[in-house]
Amino acid sequence: MDSPVENKRSAVLALALLGVLLVGSLVVLTVFDGEDDSEADAKPKASATRGTGTGAGTGGGSAGGAAAPQTGSAPGVPPIVQPADLNEAHRAMADYMSGLNTFKYTDNNAAWAPRLLAFTDGSETLKKRTALPTDKAWAACQQNKCSSAGQAFVRRDALIADDLARGSGQSISSVVEVTATRSNDGRKTETETNTWLVSARKSGGTWQVNGFDIYGLGNVGAPEPKEG
Repeated sequence: MDSPVENKRSAVLALALLGVLLVGSLVVLTVFDGEDDSEADAKPKASATRGTGTGAGTGGGSAGGAAAPQTGSAPGVPPIVQPADLNEAHRAMADYMSGLNTFKYTDNNAAWAPRLLAFTDGSETLKKRTALPTDKAWAACQQNKCSSAGQAFVRRDALIADDLARGSGQSISSVVEVTATRSNDGRKTETETNTWLVSARKSGGTWQVNGFDIYGLGNVGAPEPKEG
């Protein structure tokens, strides 16, 4: 028959063994549960949003609820003036405005003006404005054997229109920068730059200048050092 001391020792050993098994079970459960959570986090989550189709004023929907960029006009709407026409209008403006500032003391209006008027609609107003200097200015030019060389560049378009109601057709108004370099007897005297608002209209398939007005004073008459 076992003594009370031995019985007590057996009970303590049994409790210790039970405690070790319990701790081991908790460790195993904790490790495997952590691995499951890591695998779940590594998998991509399904998107919570979907495309909703075309929305008013957005130009259409896309996956994830992001709208397509706005285009500013409905698909298939043609421009008011085609790029090729725009280039032709700009060329007529630049050729006319540079020509107004290109002359020499031996020129005369009868031979000089017609080439420039070919870029215009031939209105009486433009006929009067397409002319060489007159009076004292021209007398001084002839005396000093003057010449002027013009350059013109279209800087931007101010207005592009197509008047369908009245049938007057396509028209463009553009800001044109004109620089004139003047010389006396072959020696450069000054450079003058002005900015003009020039208008042109398409008539019979051809772009024609039909008006121009001063847009900004710029550096009018800014002198440059004379060349010796």
